[in-house]
Amino acid sequence: MSSGGKLPKGNGLLPKEMAASWSKIGMAMGVVGVAAFIAGMFGGVERARFGAAYLTGFLFTTTIGIGALFFVVIQHLTKAGWSVGPRRIQEWVSQGLVASVVLFIPVLVMSHDIFHHWMGDHAAHDPILVKKLAYLNPTFFYLRAGVFLLTWAGLATWFYKVSKEQDQTGDRALSEKRQSAAAPATAALGITTSFAGFDWVMSLDPHWFSTIFGVYIFAGGLVSSTALLAIIIVQFRKANVGGGLLTVEHQHDVGKFLFGFTVFWAYIAFSQFILIYYANIPEETIWYKHRWEGGWSSWSMLLFVGHFIAPFSILLARTAKRSMGLISLGAGVLLVMHWVDLYWLVMPNFDHHLHFQWVDIAGLLAPVGITMAFVSWRVLRDPAHPIKDPYIPEALKAENL
Repeated sequence: MSSGGKLPKGNGLLPKEMAASWSKIGMAMGVVGVAAFIAGMFGGVERARFGAAYLTGFLFTTTIGIGALFFVVIQHLTKAGWSVGPRRIQEWVSQGLVASVVLFIPVLVMSHDIFHHWMGDHAAHDPILVKKLAYLNPTFFYLRAGVFLLTWAGLATWFYKVSKEQDQTGDRALSEKRQSAAAPATAALGITTSFAGFDWVMSLDPHWFSTIFGVYIFAGGLVSSTALLAIIIVQFRKANVGGGLLTVEHQHDVGKFLFGFTVFWAYIAFSQFILIYYANIPEETIWYKHRWEGGWSSWSMLLFVGHFIAPFSILLARTAKRSMGLISLGAGVLLVMHWVDLYWLVMPNFDHHLHFQWVDIAGLLAPVGITMAFVSWRVLRDPAHPIKDPYIPEALKAENL
């Protein structure tokens, strides 16, 4: 049966109590994040170690923003009608990419410590790095980073700006305008995300390479952003925000996305591993060796179980996708595992023995807190769902047979 929902009356804003609560949480997290950053930066921790922890946290928030922006773009590319409500949530989440422009500054400041393997003076005496000098050099690295960040922030800002303009005018041409821009935006996202993965993660071990690595980073962003979307939908439904645009049917559809992207991430991760395993080339296998010895085997198994086996089992059933509790549980596990995944990618390059430290949490809280504060300030005064989108009638009829 069709959900037969109705669009709530009014201006579409969050309830005042809910908006105030979210704003306070965002601001509190921002303050804690700044304090954590200062403590980590000047707390006597090795600069490269703190830089690695901060880079992990920065990648966590940025990849979630990229995944959210991809969701927005792909809905316009396919002219999807069911996703009017979830699309606005992802428009909100993608605004974190604007904060990422500023949050990248500490990475720049600590770049010679973080990327010391190829930014250091010894690189000139490494025959492999000499051959990669045309690409791996500080000037070109900084230039590419600027292109990546400005592309993401620009696309996130533009799609949200046009969406808000449609809330005022109801002009169908604005939907067509975004649909026309969706194809080049998809290409831009794919290219920039892949190369950002090469630059900010794979180059931490500049002797190692994987042609599928960019897709791996992209898959992590898709899973984590969809997990966050599922959690927010549950919270909105509990507060009756969105009405017929955020029903159990829309939650079910997002749950299917989440389950599918979880399998996609596992497929990409296994594909990368098995290709390197059977080729058995020392320059490639050493990367996995560093993630198995020195206590890292437990982290690797945690990633396998937590990022695939557990959420796969939780989200497999239809009833789980329609249950607020179960989908929140699966999504929460995947959000945590996304950080575990990034930590597993970054930290073995700095510590061949697993030593979890307080600075690792500080490096996470800083970008998460600042991003939450910025997004709360930027979007909570706006409607929580589109008001005059021409696809609203279709979204209200969404159903899962």
